[in-house]
Amino acid sequence: MPMSMEEYEIGISYTIMKMEQQNTNSKEGVEVLQQVPFEDEKLGKGQYTSKNYHLQSKIPSWMKGFAPASALTCPLFSKCSLTIDTVIRPDNGCSENAHNLTSEQLAAREVEVVDIASQSRDYWSKVISAPNVDLTAFRSQRTSRGPLLKGWMDSCRPVMTTYKLVIMDAPIWGLGERLEDCIIAGERALFLACHRLCFAWIDEWYGMTLDQIREMERQTDLLLKKTLKKPAKAGSKHDGKRKTLKEEIVAVGSCT
Repeated sequence: MPMSMEEYEIGISYTIMKMEQQNTNSKEGVEVLQQVPFEDEKLGKGQYTSKNYHLQSKIPSWMKGFAPASALTCPLFSKCSLTIDTVIRPDNGCSENAHNLTSEQLAAREVEVVDIASQSRDYWSKVISAPNVDLTAFRSQRTSRGPLLKGWMDSCRPVMTTYKLVIMDAPIWGLGERLEDCIIAGERALFLACHRLCFAWIDEWYGMTLDQIREMERQTDLLLKKTLKKPAKAGSKHDGKRKTLKEEIVAVGSCT
């Protein structure tokens, strides 16, 4: 990522909020249950978040065919687990073992470099409506960063890397391996889309403070809850250019 770790904390929080807002309607989306600061001896200070994801249209067709009405409540799925461990470093992806894995874990690990300047056109990118933004032509007006041309990770300053350790376990006979591959591919597409937008929206969040982000999170939580409860309008379409998250929050606040 062409930013500092401090900027990344602001930018990724803003991006997640905006993506949740754009993908939430009266039938599906994100419901924030709890969002509070925490402090841990090993992890340090952070933000604990508990969310419910109401999914309808983004369930793969093959999964619907396997269990049309009860796919997500089937007892078999309670045995599955997905763990994502994230470590951020102020480097260009050169850390060989950012998660301090054992020799046995390293032997089983598969490493994939996800370049935010790359384009992804796989199935999952279509499912999550991956952004159609060309970062090889994008230049930030506020920071003058970009475009991200070939070799940008070696020449860009500041630069940082997000290391994601994704562990998926689906001990379901006849379906487990396919489900594991499917979920991991979906996570990769989501990581790429989210981090591409984080940089593409840098002019919207650059200069904000962490306190401002936390206040926006509180306002966004209210916005999402209202959207999920709001009756859908038949034939409604988005009118004009998409607003920034700040404008969306102000618009909702003016209607309350």
